Amino acid sequence: MADRSKRYLCVHGHFYQPPRENPWLEAVEAEKSAAPYHDWNERITDECYAANLAARILNDSDQIISIVDNYSRLSHNFGPTLLAWLESNQPEVYAAVIESDRENAAAYSGHGLAMAQAFNHIIMPLANRRDKETQVLWGIADFRRRYGREPEGMWLPETAVDLETLDIMAGQGIRFTILAPHQAGRVRAPGGRWHDGGETIDTSRTYRCPLPSGRHIAIFFYDAGLSRGVAFEGLLKSGDALADRIYGAYDPGGGPQLVTIASDGETYGHHHHFGEMALAYALDKLGKSGVHITSPAEYLALEPPELEVEIIENTAWSCGHGIDRWRSGCCCSTGLHPLWNQEWRGPLRRAMDLLRDNLAPVFERDAGLLLTDPWAARNDYQTVVANRSGQNIKAFFSRWTSRRLSAAETVRALKLLELQRSLMAAYTSCGWFFDDIAGLESVLVMKQAGRALQLARELFSETPEKEFLDILATAESNDPSAGSGRDIFVREVRPLDAGLAKAAAHYAMSAFFAHHAAKTVLYTFNIAAAGRDVFGNGRLRMAAGDITVKSSVTMEKERLIFAALFWGDHNLHAGVGVYKGKADYLELVADLKALSDRAEGADCLKFLEKRFRGSVYDLRSLFADEQARIIKHIIAGT
Repeated sequence: MADRSKRYLCVHGHFYQPPRENPWLEAVEAEKSAAPYHDWNERITDECYAANLAARILNDSDQIISIVDNYSRLSHNFGPTLLAWLESNQPEVYAAVIESDRENAAAYSGHGLAMAQAFNHIIMPLANRRDKETQVLWGIADFRRRYGREPEGMWLPETAVDLETLDIMAGQGIRFTILAPHQAGRVRAPGGRWHDGGETIDTSRTYRCPLPSGRHIAIFFYDAGLSRGVAFEGLLKSGDALADRIYGAYDPGGGPQLVTIASDGETYGHHHHFGEMALAYALDKLGKSGVHITSPAEYLALEPPELEVEIIENTAWSCGHGIDRWRSGCCCSTGLHPLWNQEWRGPLRRAMDLLRDNLAPVFERDAGLLLTDPWAARNDYQTVVANRSGQNIKAFFSRWTSRRLSAAETVRALKLLELQRSLMAAYTSCGWFFDDIAGLESVLVMKQAGRALQLARELFSETPEKEFLDILATAESNDPSAGSGRDIFVREVRPLDAGLAKAAAHYAMSAFFAHHAAKTVLYTFNIAAAGRDVFGNGRLRMAAGDITVKSSVTMEKERLIFAALFWGDHNLHAGVGVYKGKADYLELVADLKALSDRAEGADCLKFLEKRFRGSVYDLRSLFADEQARIIKHIIAGT
């Protein structure tokens, strides 16, 4: 039972970034707008995620008197896709965040401070039931693997809520979530009369939300004024001001009172520079004033809900029109472009729905020939996404097949499941949140759709690509030079399409500028070279290669040969073809050697175009980061 005289405080940070990875490479490529950093994840890690691990508390003379881990006092959730990036790219930050939950649980009656999150940050009320279930199950599985415990709470992306989603969460053991006060409909004591909730709801209490199945889930409603002040009104300019404002929210004559603040975690250090310091100072000052810093899980154990609440379905914390921000042209925007409209949001949503709904039945049909239960297998597929070792993939298929699959069938099954993974990622909420379809975040979701379409082309005789592009053509950018969604897709997404042949071409061309070992990992491609021959010197250089390229994602592999040509400046090309035997490769080597002795670069290029008709690549075909590196090399040489 909560101490009747105590004041409790829960500050929640929702730490999240959209998945910025090129979905063909599963790596984040350079984002110029994040300069001088490589990309926004790297920049925000420096400004926020790492900064909150060592937040400085200063005295009146600006001397550091303490350095604290804000995650030890901050209720928080990290988006699973962000954690995956941190694990690969910032392992020390990642390990410290995870360990903080484990180390500090004892201070919160054994309850960790971390919450799970619906996996892909999709707007759950706009998803079909099947996707809702997968998102909850993937979020729980990811949390369990990382934190080594079961999650008690789950964050809903944009706090977008409906009863079906809450029921699915409760059915998987989730005990609570956090919502905005305007999402509360009616409130009552059990068996009593209903009263209006909304903005007038008492956010110092917790509430029990009855669900259609007969289950229930606890709801915490954050203090709207305090949360708005932290996020948008400058409360983080002063730790003293923040502490005083929070302390003033308590009723001196009340019983146990909980103040809950919720905002984007990036508020503390990225949105507001040094915000992590203001938070650390305020929590320290409040703690010394007798305020008990708690977590939702701990408080729920101390003070179970006494009141019931009905939520207002299809609402979110960042849209004043329910959830229209992610499906129509409502006026909610960042405010940076007041004359722009967001009518593009509707067509973008319809285009994604078209892909999902058209590809679901063919997925079910084809996967049903390989897997005992395609949709249940999809729910379990997160275990493969997290660990693509051969042993783990074998264990996955042993659970979901009734017979041993051939190598080709294994590739097909993985492509079918990857298709579903890309379709869900294409609904990442950030694609609709900002002001224009030409923006970085909208292009990111179109990239996921592009990856899904590539897989569909490889799997099925027909795809809904034409209809998809026809819908995107009706989504007009506010920037006339950007054109429509179709123009943006064709210009910015299609060139990224990458398979085994393109990986081989990249390997061939980049080898002129870097040494490749006999076995090379190139993003999601593993390349093993059986032979490589180099000819020419000075301005004209040529190479031939016999390599096997394998995707670490789908296990697809092929033996290929290539011929590469570099004759100065931007004249870099590679032709790629299927390996037809040793004699064919030796003939290619002989032809290149003869050309290198007597021909000009233009003649060599004509040879490539004839020998590898339709499969010749140039500098533009290189993966973006490597392309930039090679261009710098060429410019330096010039």
